[in-house]
Amino acid sequence: MENFLRPWSSQLLSVLRIVAGLILFHHGTSKFLGFPASQFTGVSPMTMVGAAGVLELIGGALLTIGLFTRCAALILSGMCAVAYFYAHIPRSFFPFLNGGETVILFTFALLYIAAAGGGAWSVDKAWRGKKD
Repeated sequence: MENFLRPWSSQLLSVLRIVAGLILFHHGTSKFLGFPASQFTGVSPMTMVGAAGVLELIGGALLTIGLFTRCAALILSGMCAVAYFYAHIPRSFFPFLNGGETVILFTFALLYIAAAGGGAWSVDKAWRGKKD
């Protein structure tokens, strides 16, 4: 049973990358395009939230298609870690109480993608013509 999904690990890595990229891209579009509207809609790129939005918009798009995957994922992982310590830790030490569970999960999922690459369905793999 432990080897049941092993043949699909590269494809499932791509699914993880695509879903993470789309969610991050969604955060960026909310901040700069107002879709969907949120409390951060219309922020300036010169603020910390705005800088995060730029990273989410560009990095999310790169992750979604799997281009420069390792670099984009590493930068976004760092952004999520900074967001956790900047916005969540001051509320409480415990992630359940400070609302930071998702940010922590993104931090480590993106760190894994940075180490593992884009998977089977990525522009990186098609472009380089080799396993990532």
